Amino acid sequence: MPETDLDLLIRAAHEAGRIATRYSGREAQRWDKPDGAGPVTEADLAVNAMLEQMLPTARPGYGWLSEETEDSGARLDRDRVFIVDPIDGTRSFADGSRTWAHALAVAERGVVTAAVIYLPMRDLLFSAAAGGGAFLNGDPIQVSAPADLAQAHILAARPNLLPEHWIGRTPPVFQRDYRPSLAYRLALVAQGRFDGMLTLRPSWEWDIAAGDLILREAGGLCTDRFGAPLRFNNARPRLAGVIAGGNTVHGGLAAALDPAGLGIASH
Repeated sequence: MPETDLDLLIRAAHEAGRIATRYSGREAQRWDKPDGAGPVTEADLAVNAMLEQMLPTARPGYGWLSEETEDSGARLDRDRVFIVDPIDGTRSFADGSRTWAHALAVAERGVVTAAVIYLPMRDLLFSAAAGGGAFLNGDPIQVSAPADLAQAHILAARPNLLPEHWIGRTPPVFQRDYRPSLAYRLALVAQGRFDGMLTLRPSWEWDIAAGDLILREAGGLCTDRFGAPLRFNNARPRLAGVIAGGNTVHGGLAAALDPAGLGIASH
């Protein structure tokens, strides 16, 4: 039986974990990218090299978009594309934390159809294929359903609560938590451990693509900050923020956000 896209991503994620965990986060060589784009380590590059060889070899007709590969634009002519973050949460990896992840996805005509988020240091593998549900280590997962936004635990960086983002310059009341990896935040919401996730800054597709499908297959909603469905493989691969959660949480956050709010939150 031919290997499905999801099976391929799972196999690739395990190999990525084997490579990344050979490096000690604090001792791995680290560089800062130009223009304040953040750090990159030798582990990011080693994982990316493996994925860029393995995945397109298995699917030669697919395009390629990765944080650690210079984007040529050739992917725009392909119906299907791999969207990859070799290590999401590089700062956490470099600090010796365990909350970094490999985020791998396939998008078809702008919609994610297969996705994996793998945290090798925590032995957590989140996965989904379109129409097949969402899973953590093979067990089904589902978003939570708090009675209202005030009871919700939302993963969001503090700058997202700045007044300029919200109608009446008043953020809604909810309990705020934070995790450094965007992919992991989305996976935690899909798992039901947290009730929602919010980021208002422009977000790279490779940080979001895998979590978008996993969360939607877990019964949640995942949109940009204006409530529009997320579309991937754009010429400029950035999204206008992300709101994610079950119906009540997503609706409460979307209704409270000022559609004209132009403040740029970090994280």
